[in-house]
Parts: sequence; C-alpha cells; structure tokens
Amino acid sequence: MFNKARILITPLDWGLGHATRCIPIIHALLDRDAVPVIGADHGPLAILTEAFPHLEHVRIPGVDVRYGKGSDQRWSMLRQFPRMVRSVRAERNRFERLMHTLAIDAVISDQRFGIRSPEVPSILITHQVFPFSPMAQRAVRELNLQHIRRFHRCWIMDEPEAPGLAGELSHGKELPPNCTYIGSQSRIRRSNSATGKSLAGGPFRILAVISGPEPQRTLLENALKEQLGTIDGKHLIVRGRPDDTGVEHLGNITLVGHLNSEELGVEMTRAEMIVSRSGYTTLMDLAALGRSALIIPTPGQSEQEYLGELHTSTGRSLMQTQAQLDLRSALDRVPGPSTSSAPVDNALLEQALKDLASMLH
Repeated sequence: MFNKARILITPLDWGLGHATRCIPIIHALLDRDAVPVIGADHGPLAILTEAFPHLEHVRIPGVDVRYGKGSDQRWSMLRQFPRMVRSVRAERNRFERLMHTLAIDAVISDQRFGIRSPEVPSILITHQVFPFSPMAQRAVRELNLQHIRRFHRCWIMDEPEAPGLAGELSHGKELPPNCTYIGSQSRIRRSNSATGKSLAGGPFRILAVISGPEPQRTLLENALKEQLGTIDGKHLIVRGRPDDTGVEHLGNITLVGHLNSEELGVEMTRAEMIVSRSGYTTLMDLAALGRSALIIPTPGQSEQEYLGELHTSTGRSLMQTQAQLDLRSALDRVPGPSTSSAPVDNALLEQALKDLASMLH
C-alpha cells in the first residue's frame, strides 16, 4: 500500500502511554509496506526501539513536565505553560530540518502539535479533542482545536459511538472536518497473553502498573509497596521505567522497571487484581483484555480524574484516590478476569491508512 514510504512516528513524552499506543500503528504500517522512522526521547524512545530494534530512529526532545506533590496541579502547570508553548515552536523548527535530512514522506504525531508540515501529509493522533483543564477550559479547548485543524488529518483513537472509552474527551457536538475515528488500539493481543509464560515467581495476585510524571509516580509506588507488603500472596509492581532493566525483590513484592507488550499482557491476564493509573492507553489495554482494574488517577490531573469517574460509572473499573488508597478493600470489589473483550475495529484504522496512502500518490 505504501510502497516503502518513509513515515515518521513521534509520540509525546509525558509518561509512556503515547509511545506504547503507537506500537499497533507501527505494526500496521509495516504490514502495509511502509518504512516507519521512530522520533522520540527518553522513555518513549527506549520503549519503541525495544519493540522495533531494526527501525531507524532519531532523538526528538520534548518537555520534561513535572507535577506538584499535592492534589492541585494548576499552579504547577501554569508555571510550565510558557515552556510548553516554546516546545511546540522548537518541535516545528526541528522537524522542518529533519524532514529533509531523513527524506520523510509523511508524519504521524501522537499529541505533538509542533511535528507537522504543509509539505508532507501530517497526521495527528489524539483522544483529547475536547480536553479537560483545571483552569480556563474553554480557552484551552479552543486552542486545542486550532492545533488540530493545522494537521491534514486527525485520527481519534476511540470508537465513533459515544461514550466509547474516552467519553466527552473524544465525542463532542461538532468535530473538526479533518477528524476521523480509528477505533480503540492496544499493543496487547489477547491470544498471545492467554498462552504466554508468566515471569519467575508468577502468576501474581496483585499487579500494579504505574507511570507518569514525577513526583506522583514515586509517591504512588511508595504507597503501593507499603500496602502490598501486608497482603497475602505474591505481587508485582511494574514501575514505568523502561531504562531500568533490574529486578528487585522486597518481601512478597517483585519490582521491575518495564515489561514488553507480551510480558505485560500475560501478567494482566492472570493477575487476580490489576492496579493502574487511569491513563487512556492503559484503559485501552484493559479493554482489549476484557479486564477491570482498580484505577488511581494522578492527583490533580483532570483528564485522568474524568476517565476514572467515567469507567467507574460504566462498571468497567473501580476508582480510588491516591490519598485514600485501600488495596485490601478493593480486592473484593474489582471484577475478576472476563471472557469478553472490546472489539478492535481494524476496519476504521484500515480506512484511515488507505486515506493516508492516497495522499502520498
């Protein structure tokens, strides 16, 4: 379909979810005779080069966002907003140079508004068409829509029928005309996860998957370790640190920095209970496996708090706040493994890929 077209894939580097949800997109491109080029930095670059060691890659720096220690992130985000604005301009300038150096034919940017050009087909991946904000939400949404309209296409990673998995974030009264839904996408395949081998010491009773900006990532890890040590059984914490290849044992808890897609799928399938943030990529992975979880929004992160409430109201998962974390009580309330999983509508992605291919010819 793509006749060896060179397509840059570049995810946002806030946490790891934007990188991991690019994995099924890269697989789809490879299956259709494209030549993906990875553009990322830090953790996202480590994840994608591990998954695709044979692919060409280039380092594209982003913004190192940090959250405050409390539950209100407004002032923390406000202080960093000027840097975020400057980063979009810096990304744009850098991409204009890279585009010619790397002979890029098209770009697929996951939530990086500066990685685009009128010279090549530029695709934005997002689930946040109508984002939530702790302040000036109307202005933030209008600015977001302006960025979306600057791309040739916007691929919304959700189902067309509301509420989907993202609810109001991806379903509004009027979408920009360049938007199309590509369905929920996950790097985890249920069939592989059901037959794979668990890690040494597994299967685990409670699996905790954590990531996201500091210091909230570490605060959650410390709270989990304190409580897991008092609960019978063997437990696993995936720390969201792809550069950390070590394995640590703390009593009945095993801690690993990162698991690849197949390993994570196996542990998510077999654990009695999953604990995670309510990041959107994790919610898509849970849906792909037909699993519920105890979800703990990052304090003060409006999107995760909304998604946590949405998935609790629909019965998909149970939400607790980080300040009121109680793993023992959740064990009796979180539904166990299910035999059903969310359908992956590959027809939607296929249609979007055909549209991209037509733009290259």
